[in-house]
Amino acid sequence: MTPGTLLLAKPFLGDPNFERTVVVVCRHDAEDGAFGLVLNRLTDLTLPDVLPAYAGPALPLGIGGPVQHNTLHYLHRLAELPDAILLSSPETTPPSEGVYWGGDYEVLLDWLAIGRADPADIRFFVGYSGWSGGQLEGEIATDTWVVRPSGAEKIFTFEPQELWRGVLLEMGGRYRVLANYPIDPSLN
Repeated sequence: MTPGTLLLAKPFLGDPNFERTVVVVCRHDAEDGAFGLVLNRLTDLTLPDVLPAYAGPALPLGIGGPVQHNTLHYLHRLAELPDAILLSSPETTPPSEGVYWGGDYEVLLDWLAIGRADPADIRFFVGYSGWSGGQLEGEIATDTWVVRPSGAEKIFTFEPQELWRGVLLEMGGRYRVLANYPIDPSLN
């Protein structure tokens, strides 16, 4: 599985941490496992709430997953940020149009504070989603996730509350049915 792959939780997934979530895979290794960020869950916090010394805009914080909520992660469209990791293949996405994970944290905060970075091009998250070696492959084999080989850029084209449904509708076909699946089918 390549970085930038989207995992969309099937609507009948029983884990409340991942109910109707979209996760972008940032790193995957069959032996060491996978690391990803939930793209469509928000907290009530902003960046200054967790970084009091930060002097830039009050960007909202997403919940990247159920693991280590004391960690801060970020995705962005800043190709020039030092040490950032492109979440797609340079052959399929020009680096200037790509989505990046991480990079030089101090430089990013400086760029935000002086207005060099557009806040619309950055998403911050507390925590992350993690799988041990073989765990994610097992979940995919048991039909827990819809796998979309690319699509990290969707984080910047959909509002978080519309991301899960919007991506499934874009995928069309049988995924349109999943997009319209009721939260509680017993109420229909």
